[in-house]
Amino acid sequence: MDNVTAEEFERLVVDELDALPDDMVDGLENVVFVTEDRPEDGSLDLLGLYDGVALTERGQYGFGELPDRIILYREPLLSVSTHLEELKDQIHVTLVHEIAHFYGIDDDELHELGWG
Repeated sequence: MDNVTAEEFERLVVDELDALPDDMVDGLENVVFVTEDRPEDGSLDLLGLYDGVALTERGQYGFGELPDRIILYREPLLSVSTHLEELKDQIHVTLVHEIAHFYGIDDDELHELGWG
């Protein structure tokens, strides 16, 4: 499934983000959502990335910090999806996974919750 343009992919991400429960997204402060074609290393192994300081580790987090970023990688997500509905599901799961990292939930906890 490689016929989804960067613009179409970004629209899908926005749609899936809008579909998430309000209580999951309302607490996201100073976070931007970004789409990129691939991770810097060019691999297809990483579907998404939380780039920032988890809420549980912020301490003296104040004004002036650059926003945290949640990045979704288009080509890796396309590579694990065979049709549009599967791509939407993968985007949804990746968003939940990376947002969980913002809240300080690590991969082990995510696996226990069934989101790993």
